[in-house]
Amino acid sequence: MTGQLLLRGMIVGLIAGLLAFGFARVFGEPWVEAGIAFEEQEAKKTGAPAEPEMFSRATQSGPGLLTASLAYSVAIGGLFALTFAFAYGRIGHLSPRLTASALSFAGFVSVIGAPFLKYPANPPGVGISETIGMRTEFFFVMIVASVVGMVLAFMLARNLAARFGTWGGIGAAVLAYIAFIAVIQALLPSVNEVPEDFSAAALWNFRAATLGMHVIVWGVLGQLFGWLAERLLIKQGSYRPASLAR
Repeated sequence: MTGQLLLRGMIVGLIAGLLAFGFARVFGEPWVEAGIAFEEQEAKKTGAPAEPEMFSRATQSGPGLLTASLAYSVAIGGLFALTFAFAYGRIGHLSPRLTASALSFAGFVSVIGAPFLKYPANPPGVGISETIGMRTEFFFVMIVASVVGMVLAFMLARNLAARFGTWGGIGAAVLAYIAFIAVIQALLPSVNEVPEDFSAAALWNFRAATLGMHVIVWGVLGQLFGWLAERLLIKQGSYRPASLAR
């Protein structure tokens, strides 16, 4: 059954990637262009030569963006399906749809939300090229710490549910996760390389569009995959109705 869930996860990831690509083309690309224009203006001020483009903007914003969106979403869809196969029946008596919804929400918060609060995305032209390696390392450390914190929070909620009920366990686990993330974010160094004269509106809209893409991917995974998984499990006789007692 795991293989069938994996196939469905990758198919749903493909659909999510197409939707995310359409969203990025409409709502994200204008602010990418704004970042590139700012970078070119700064280069003219300093007399620095323009960096050669390996690919044209048409290629980057079309086939390049589509390929990246699909590759990311299909990979996330496959990992999501494998996580679902492991978690179903182990995180409470939840139906497939509720399990998928809980996992998609937890995945978005841990993989995207918490790291984004510490190291938000910046458009092209923002940041110092010499520090990109350092910034990337900090970002991935934040992701790993956040995912580990989320896994521990699920384990804590499961253990505390026996003593304080389902909702009491969930509430305590949420508070513990928030406190853990706050400590990690305080320990990691902050990085702010946004030029003072860069448009605040362009920066805000670019970051909003970036988050929107991820919301689409994780939202589609949670809802569409949950529906497909439920149909599969009902067909195979492995369906468990939802229960959030206590």
